[in-house]
Amino acid sequence: MASSRTPSSRTPNSRTGPPWAGGPATAATGWFPVARSSEVGTTPLQVGAGGQAYVVLRTRPGAEVTALSARCPHRLVPLTTATVVDGRVQCSYHGWQFNAEGRCVEIPSLGPVGTPPPRADLSAPWAVEERDGWVWLAPDPTPTTRPPRTNGTAPSPEPVPDLPPPDGPVLDNLHPVLEHAWHPVALATELREGGYLQTRLLGRTWTVHRRAGGALDADPPAWAVVERLGVVWIAPAEPRDELLAVPETADPRAVSGWLPPARSPASAGALADAFLDTSRRPVRPTPEVPEPAAPVLTYERGGFSGVQEERTDRRRVTAVHRAPFQLVRREEDLRTGLVTTVVRLLQPEDADSTRVHTCVLVQQTRGTASPDALAAALTAARAAAAAVLDEDLALLARVGSTGLPLLPRDELHVRADLLGVALRRVLADFTADCPAVDQADLLQRRASA
Repeated sequence: MASSRTPSSRTPNSRTGPPWAGGPATAATGWFPVARSSEVGTTPLQVGAGGQAYVVLRTRPGAEVTALSARCPHRLVPLTTATVVDGRVQCSYHGWQFNAEGRCVEIPSLGPVGTPPPRADLSAPWAVEERDGWVWLAPDPTPTTRPPRTNGTAPSPEPVPDLPPPDGPVLDNLHPVLEHAWHPVALATELREGGYLQTRLLGRTWTVHRRAGGALDADPPAWAVVERLGVVWIAPAEPRDELLAVPETADPRAVSGWLPPARSPASAGALADAFLDTSRRPVRPTPEVPEPAAPVLTYERGGFSGVQEERTDRRRVTAVHRAPFQLVRREEDLRTGLVTTVVRLLQPEDADSTRVHTCVLVQQTRGTASPDALAAALTAARAAAAAVLDEDLALLARVGSTGLPLLPRDELHVRADLLGVALRRVLADFTADCPAVDQADLLQRRASA
């Protein structure tokens, strides 16, 4: 006897799943359509399911679909910029690799003997399935073990959600605390006596004048405008930081040259982190040195310094930071005494724009070097600094950055990230101290009124 049930009223079971009822993803089944199967290849595609962001991809052409959390836990880089390498998902920033289940299987900076920490693993939805030409995700356990049938009706994926911001504070280019800092706004050579220039800083346009006799001022009025290290600086309000000292600039043996100013859509904090980063260009591990040595870190007034000796290359590298965005990288060849110094000064122009000022200095600290030899060394050093800067700018333009997370637990840090962790701590202290000082000043003014 024929069944009296119609196709639309059949009982769902684990083999067929319920019929598709049309409309948006159904909370009743716990399954969410996210993309057509034909849209999913070896390039990660960001999708949304149940208000959560994931990436879906195939780790090899024709393989089953993998769904993973949408950010690398290391620097919160969107995994839409990742690539598939030998069946693994590889983050574009530091090369961390994850298998199809989301387990972190390689961190290059740890060397061949390092083991990724458990927090390095990516999360994944409870289940992912392909059915009727669509990819479906179940973010949480559901008693319906298979997605619904579409019955020829195209489902409607939910809008792709934005990636959630970090839980803790983030320092972006328009953070109010940056009013209380020195900022580079131009090279001194860009401003002749009796002239003026316009520049962007903290979301505003400033006009800087060099009056007759060399005096500097700005419109709108600033707490101070000075020239130092061949750069014009503005402090919009009373600064809580100090201008960087670069002893090489007073050494008559040093030769120097500026790179053309560059611009990035990334935040100044992210650019500072990239400049201090050693894990993207680690020392190649060897049997004698399986893991690069971490720098010896010293916290100083308004910043820190880190010194690292690299035995394989016989060089000493010193990184110096002063809040908020003044940085130096000094590299000494321990065999020849040639020292190359790169000064990077960051100007937060707007929410999506940072100007980068870079000076390169070369000096011979042992023995003597002919002017021609120093000139050749400076040319090579400038070319190397320009190449590194171009790499940083291209990478950050691809992965994006609207600010620097200041709470260390918002990201996953490994041993190679020591300088980056120090940067976050110094900037977190800077952002915390300024409001406290402002409040103290206000109470003092009220008491004396």
